[in-house]
Formats: sequence, C-alpha cells, structure tokens
Amino acid sequence: MDREPFVAGQFYPGSAAALDEKLSGYLQGEQAGVRTLLAMVPHAGYPFSGSVAGKGLARSNLAERIILLGPNHTGRGQRIAVWRDGRWILPGSEVPVDEDTASAIGKLPGYSFDYQAHLSEHSLEVVLPFLARAVPGCRIVPIAVAEPDPQVLMQAGEDLARTVKDLALDVSLGVSTDMSHFVPQEHAKRLDHMAIERILDLDPLGLHQVVRQNRISMCGVMPMTLGLACARELGAKSTEFIDYATSGDAIGDYSQVVGYAGVVVS
Repeated sequence: MDREPFVAGQFYPGSAAALDEKLSGYLQGEQAGVRTLLAMVPHAGYPFSGSVAGKGLARSNLAERIILLGPNHTGRGQRIAVWRDGRWILPGSEVPVDEDTASAIGKLPGYSFDYQAHLSEHSLEVVLPFLARAVPGCRIVPIAVAEPDPQVLMQAGEDLARTVKDLALDVSLGVSTDMSHFVPQEHAKRLDHMAIERILDLDPLGLHQVVRQNRISMCGVMPMTLGLACARELGAKSTEFIDYATSGDAIGDYSQVVGYAGVVVS
C-alpha cells in the first residue's frame, strides 16, 4: 500500500521545486566519516525546525536502509506500528519501503503491521524529504511508536537490534521528535538539555525517566527510548550534539515555545 502525503503544503512545501529549494538551504554541514547508527531530528514546520533537521541530517552518515521511528500524535492504530510495503509519496519523488526488513520487524514481539497509525501522522513524513535528498536511493521502514512502558520499549529496541544483526543489515535509525512544547524559552532550554544529556550518555531508561519525572513534553520520548536502546545494542560508542533551537528563534515570541534538537549517535 502506498502512502500519500498528508501535510505537504502545510509543514513543508507542496511543490517539488519549492521543496528542493528549501532542502538545499537546510542541508548544510560536513558529513561524519563513520556510519551513523541513529540520527535524532525534529519534525515541526520547516520555518521553525528545518535548520536543525537539516544540520543533523547533513552531518549524519546514514545507511541506505533507514528504520524510521516517530511518535503517534493521533492515537490511532497499534502501539508499535510498522508500515510494511509500498512507497511513501512526496512532492516530486517517492521513497520505497524495504518490504523484507519491514516484514521481519513487524513479526517481533510487541510490533504490529498497521497502516492506521501512519495515515494522518506527520512526524515521519516531515523528516522524509530530508532523507530522500541526503541519501539518494534510500529505503525505509516506517514505525510509529505509542508504547508507554519503558521496559517494553527497551525490549523492543533490543529485539530490533538483534534482528538487524541476525539479518546482517547495514541499517541506520532515524528518530523524529520535538522537545518541550509551549513553555517559556528559558524553561524549555533548561528542561530540554536535561533530556539531551541522557541521550548523549546513551541512557535510554534515564531519558525516559527524566522526561517523565520533570514532565518534559518531548513528544518522541517513546520512539527515542526504543531507538536509543537499539543503537546501544548495536554497539553505539559516541554521540554528537548538533544543534538546538526553539520556535521563538523563528518568530521572536519567547513566551510559549517548542524546542528542537539534533543529535547523532555512532
């Protein structure tokens, strides 16, 4: 089943030419020399988070096979929902789903084959044009994550890593998340850097804990917990903080901001 774009013309340009122009401006920076196991980038409208996402993915050295993990804002579908086949359509291009890898992942405990979690969800779609431009010929396994239990997320991440190893796949993870939502600028920065510190320490349970204990409204804490557990099981050794910004930086209103961060794990 193909997935048609849901937020083209809203979160990002709806025409191929305008989208290409924006991506050229955002994807700036020197690519890392080592393989990126995980890249965490934001998914807001491009005028707000495009610069952070572009810097993060320009720095990343991603495999052509990318497992995409994002939050489920709609509440529809299964808790760990795998899109199993077809193509994801973008303005002027398309990205194929890696059906063999998706089929293996969707059979893991806790995972489900499910389209409903993805049809009206923007978190992966907004990141995908960057990936299509940064990694020509990439194939994806889109996964929407709404599992609240940190132990289930840890197990799901470790199971995912073992599957990647068993299949001898060259894979990178892309995690889509924004940080704090609708709090004052300095409050957002303080809270978000608490979460970022746990990510930089490769501490998925610590990330989940600090977000919950401090009520940090990081929408992608669940996919990031799963993804970080997977990356650690795959042998992640280093992390790099790329950038941080807020919606206030874009519009000049710092009273109620959303935070955006980029991190690369190798």
